[in-house]
Amino acid sequence: GSAFPDRRKYITLFGGEPLLTGGAHYKAIAYFIDRCAAQKIPLAVVTNGYYLAEYIDLLSKSSIKEIQVTLDGTAAVHDVRRRLKDGSPTFGKIITGIDKALEAGFPVNLRMVTDRENINQLPELSKLAIQKGWTRNPLFKTQIGRNYELHYCQDVPQKLMNRVELWEQVHNLVMDYPWIAEFHKPAFSVARFLSENGELPLPLFDSCPGCKTEWAFDYTGRIYSCTATAGKTEEALGTFYPDVMLKEEKVSEWEKRDVLSIPECRDCNLQLACGGGCASVAKNNTGCLNAPDCRPVRELLEMGMEYYFRFEDLNFS
Repeated sequence: GSAFPDRRKYITLFGGEPLLTGGAHYKAIAYFIDRCAAQKIPLAVVTNGYYLAEYIDLLSKSSIKEIQVTLDGTAAVHDVRRRLKDGSPTFGKIITGIDKALEAGFPVNLRMVTDRENINQLPELSKLAIQKGWTRNPLFKTQIGRNYELHYCQDVPQKLMNRVELWEQVHNLVMDYPWIAEFHKPAFSVARFLSENGELPLPLFDSCPGCKTEWAFDYTGRIYSCTATAGKTEEALGTFYPDVMLKEEKVSEWEKRDVLSIPECRDCNLQLACGGGCASVAKNNTGCLNAPDCRPVRELLEMGMEYYFRFEDLNFS
């Protein structure tokens, strides 16, 4: 509580899956939510959404910054990929939870997690959200993410897409199915911002929040730089229980990382649109924290310019 006294703070509850209904677990989460409310700390939750409806009343006790819910597509796909142990479907219950969260006044961030096998669900999922009226609700927003290998290898790596492949697929889909833009308007690096604001965004010296605007804490009392490193005990940067301790030298390495400290970024003409990428991914790939996780800025800008600045949309009068 005393750290970063001049900054506005909020807590994100994530897992695993944080919103489970087992007796002891539910009581622990209830205590956590009550303490957030007592300390007047806003709460965000990352959940698969299956038990979201059961938590609405409890979550209403706190100031909810955001509920992030993940889906793999519409029922036809999601219920195959994300069914219960007994084979029961989950999609319908998740949709009910989203409805109830929006009715309760909670901001909802629907994240579609994609790979080669389900990316073509984007038009149908977009249509569902439009038909539900979610896209007209100012509390509703969306993300498109991708399955990828962070610390462990996937069982079926051939279904994974890299960043360029993902956004090429999205680009082609939004061109063919224009209603997708009502569900999700892709950023394509800075292209969307430029289209909507008529100017470039502020320069991005650092796109990694680790040890700057984000910290992660696990149930064992360990502190980590971010959610990407949480649970990797060898990457713990200290403890908050039973004693508060930080490995200041390691923390400093994270705090100093930006495009000016990463040698490969210094002479890159895309550095201020990229920001150096994810430090955890960079370390996994190179063994070095002060290395780049290059974003495909040039390719994304080309897609964005075609989508947001199509020749027929330009007015030369």
